[in-house]
Amino acid sequence: MAITYEEAQAKLIEWTGSPALLNHARGVEASMRLAAHRYGEGAADETRWAITGLLHDADYDRWPEEHPRLILAWLIEHGEPDIAQAVLAHFDPTGIPELALLDKALLACDELTGFVMACSLVRPEGIHTLTPQSVKKKLKDKGFAAKVDRDLVTTWPARLGANLDDHIQLVIDALKPRADALGLSGRIT
Repeated sequence: MAITYEEAQAKLIEWTGSPALLNHARGVEASMRLAAHRYGEGAADETRWAITGLLHDADYDRWPEEHPRLILAWLIEHGEPDIAQAVLAHFDPTGIPELALLDKALLACDELTGFVMACSLVRPEGIHTLTPQSVKKKLKDKGFAAKVDRDLVTTWPARLGANLDDHIQLVIDALKPRADALGLSGRIT
């Protein structure tokens, strides 16, 4: 890898001031770490997939109109064209002629992670009792987390070769160990 995890973290913190966006980045990082073991080459992919999740929206907070142009330029400049392609794919998958596994994983994890985090925030027990069935029930409520693209949430796991319930469980499992740090533990502890 051309960039280290520490360099990626520093870039995220440098460019992102919003606590909510930082939490989202850390949540997607956690999902991508676990996804590397389920869909990728495990430990060999984990850091690269984690960095992809961590940086996919790194320029959005300061430059929303230019997203993802600035993070793409930084990644390419630092020798990470595969991560740059995944970030571009998460922004516009139609612009990539052939999506790589990393691209599909980010597309399958990004929106779903945000949605699972939103589901956790409205439960007294937080993420600790969240199930794929409760997430799917909330997906049907168009008024809940209305900005989440339900099509992305339901379509991309299948394009990755995953069952939706299993992929939702993967995201829940990835976030649970980080529940306290991400504010997902709920009001009952």
